[in-house]
Amino acid sequence: MAQGEAFLKTYGALAQVTSLHRHAVPSRAEQEGPERAANSGRFDPSLALPLDWFARPTLEVARTLLGTILVSVVAGELVAGVLVEVEAYGGPEDPASHAARYRNGLVRAMWGPPGHAYVYRAYGMYPCFNVVTEPEGRAGAVLLRAAAPLIGLDVMRARRRAMRSGQYLLPDERLASGPGALALAFGIGLEHNGLPLDRPPIWLQPGEPPERVLCTPRIGISRGEHLRWRFVLADHPAVSRRVRVE
Repeated sequence: MAQGEAFLKTYGALAQVTSLHRHAVPSRAEQEGPERAANSGRFDPSLALPLDWFARPTLEVARTLLGTILVSVVAGELVAGVLVEVEAYGGPEDPASHAARYRNGLVRAMWGPPGHAYVYRAYGMYPCFNVVTEPEGRAGAVLLRAAAPLIGLDVMRARRRAMRSGQYLLPDERLASGPGALALAFGIGLEHNGLPLDRPPIWLQPGEPPERVLCTPRIGISRGEHLRWRFVLADHPAVSRRVRVE
């Protein structure tokens, strides 16, 4: 079967299962536990986007990642959520990209192969999870900034609580809101740097295309601020920083 036909078949099968624009209602299998949910076929690595799907221009991948489903099975815990906010980072020509300053260490993952993880630690504390893009040998990555939880909310909350002080109960939609929060909620750390993202423990499945996407400047950078390379689902409560529409 041609790659495009396989993608369409996978996408069509998943699109019939659920609408992902807002808060999806967990199925009976999901309510009864992660093992039952995994066996239900809704979160299945056989549905994962193929690695060559990511071997495209970074901005194109970033835009089309919105609405896809991020799934992780770390320490035996299944969690999943819909991507609602991402940022694109290019190669050495992008002044805000790690690839503009470094080539060795963890950053080497940015040069490929595509469809692999690039994980770094922000401020020496929180892991940040990126998906590598572009054909191998050309640097590029998409930072996953926020996801709307679908399953494993109790696991996400426990992982977030372990890194927080106080007993404030996070709303469900904030459990994976922000790049550090997303990585923590999904159990993603530096040990996952360079891993392929088409199989366990971490993969991405096709989702339902968003109805409305907004482009804004990236957040928390001091270079390349003029580039509108942050993509968000308009008005979604899980977005890390709301977008004011003029």
